[in-house]
Amino acid sequence: MTTLTIGFLLILALVVMVLLGMQIAIALISVGFVGIWILRDNIDLAFRLLGMASYNGIADYLFATIPLFVLMGLLVSISNVGRDTFEVAEALLRKTLGGLGVATVAANTVFAAVTGVSIASAAVFTRVAVPEMSRHGYRIPFAAGTVAGSSVLGMLIPPSLLLIIYGVLAEVSIGAMFLAGVIPGLLLALGFVAVIMLLARFRPGFVYTDPEKTLARQKAVDAHTLSRRDIGVKLVPIMLLVTLVLGGLYTGYFTPTEAGGVGAFGALLIALARRSLDRRKMWQVLQQTGLVSVAILVLLIAAGYYSRMLSIAGIPNAIADLVRDGGFGPYGFLLIYVVIVLLMGMILDSTSILLIMVPIAAPIAQIMGFDLIHFGIITVIAVEVGLLTPPFGISVFTVHTALADPRVRVESLFMGTLPFVLVMVLSLLAIAAFPVLTLALV
Repeated sequence: MTTLTIGFLLILALVVMVLLGMQIAIALISVGFVGIWILRDNIDLAFRLLGMASYNGIADYLFATIPLFVLMGLLVSISNVGRDTFEVAEALLRKTLGGLGVATVAANTVFAAVTGVSIASAAVFTRVAVPEMSRHGYRIPFAAGTVAGSSVLGMLIPPSLLLIIYGVLAEVSIGAMFLAGVIPGLLLALGFVAVIMLLARFRPGFVYTDPEKTLARQKAVDAHTLSRRDIGVKLVPIMLLVTLVLGGLYTGYFTPTEAGGVGAFGALLIALARRSLDRRKMWQVLQQTGLVSVAILVLLIAAGYYSRMLSIAGIPNAIADLVRDGGFGPYGFLLIYVVIVLLMGMILDSTSILLIMVPIAAPIAQIMGFDLIHFGIITVIAVEVGLLTPPFGISVFTVHTALADPRVRVESLFMGTLPFVLVMVLSLLAIAAFPVLTLALV
C-alpha cells in the first residue's frame, strides 16, 4: 500500500470519527499520530513531532489575539451594547421598508466589528430583535431567520475568530486577513438589506403576519423615538471601540495582538462605566474566556500535527497533480473545493471544517496560483453558509434555543434563512470572480 493510499484512508477515518461524535481535536491528534507512525514506521518520531507541535504550534506572540478578542467580545456582550445598537437602528430605520429587519442587519454589522463570534450575535439579537419584530407584526420565522442570517457577519467582519484560525492554518498574516474581510463583510450586509427590502416589497406575506395592517401601522408611527442625546449615549461607546480597534489595526499603529489588548481594555471600561460588571459576572467572563481560548488553541495544536502527517504522506502535492492532470484548472479546483466545504457545512461545525480542509487545500490553492488571502475569504464564506443549512445549522439552532418557544419549529427557521443563504452564495461567486473585492490584488 502506497503512502498516498494510506494518507487518503486516514483522511476518511478522520471524517468518520468526527461524524461518530469524537471530539475534533482528539480525532486530529489520533489520526496524525497513527499516520506518522505507520508512514515512517517510527513511533518515537510520532511522539517527538507531537511534542514539537504542542509547543511550537502556539508559542508565537500572535496567538494572544485569540483570548484577547474572545474577552473583548464577552465584555461587549455583557454590557448590553447589542441591545442599545439595535434600539438606535430601530429608531432610525423603522419607517424603511422592512425596517426592523434592516435594523437587525445594521446592528449585527456593528456588533460583529467587536465580537468576532457568530453564535454570540445570534444569541444576543434573538433576545433583543425577535420579540420586537414579532410585536410589530413580523413573522417569527422571518425575524429569527434575519437574526440567524445576519449573525454570520461576525465570522467575516474583523476581528473574526475564523479569520484568525484560517490565518494560522494557512500561515498568512492575520492583519491582512482582517483587512480582506471588510469589503466582503459589507457586501454581505448590503445584500442582506437588499433582500429584506425586496421581500417586504414583493413578498410581504413572507415577512409580515398581516402585511396591510403592519404597513399601515408602520407609516403612522414616528420613526425618531429616541432623542439625539439618547442616540449618542447608546451609540458612542460601541463606535469608539470599533474606531479604536479597527482604526489602529488598519493604520498599522497596532498589531493584531495589540489591537486585541486595547479592545479588551476598552470593552472593560465600557462594562464598568455601564455598571454591568460585578465580581460574579467578571469571574464568569474570565472563566468563559479561558474555556473558549483553550479549546481553540488545543484545536490549532491538533491541526498543526495533522498537517505534518499530510505533508509526510504527500497528500497536497498529489491532489494538486491530480487536479492539473485532470484538466480542471484553478477555477475547476475552486468549484470542487467550495462544493465539498458546503456539503461538509451541513454536518460539521465551522472550526472542524477549517481544521480538516485548510491544511489540505491551502497548499494546493497556492500551487494553482490563488492568493491565499483571497482563498481564505472564499473559504470562510463557504464555511459560514453551513451555519444556516440543515441538518447542523448551528446559528439556526442557537436562535431556536434562545427563543425557547415550543410553537416555533426549527424547520420554519431554516426556511426563514433561505434568502440569506442565496445572498451568501451570490456574494461568494462575486468574490471568487473578482479577487480585488478582498484587496488581494491591490
